[in-house]
Amino acid sequence: MRRFLEVTGFLLAVFGVCGVVRELTDGWFSFMGATRFLTENVWFLEGREIFANIVIAVLGLVLMIVSDRVEKDGRKT
Repeated sequence: MRRFLEVTGFLLAVFGVCGVVRELTDGWFSFMGATRFLTENVWFLEGREIFANIVIAVLGLVLMIVSDRVEKDGRKT
């Protein structure tokens, strides 16, 4: 479980940061634009792409912090 949270958190943080950079450069930085599918296909995120990518990056950081608090056998410390 701990490893899953670490990897998932890292990927979310990277995708979120890449999404913010992509939005700030008007699509020039399209590398790893996985969050583009979320921000372009969800109607209530139209016009809020930067905010959505920041939330994704912060969620990734939170998952990485939580993974440090979970022991290897699954119990909380």
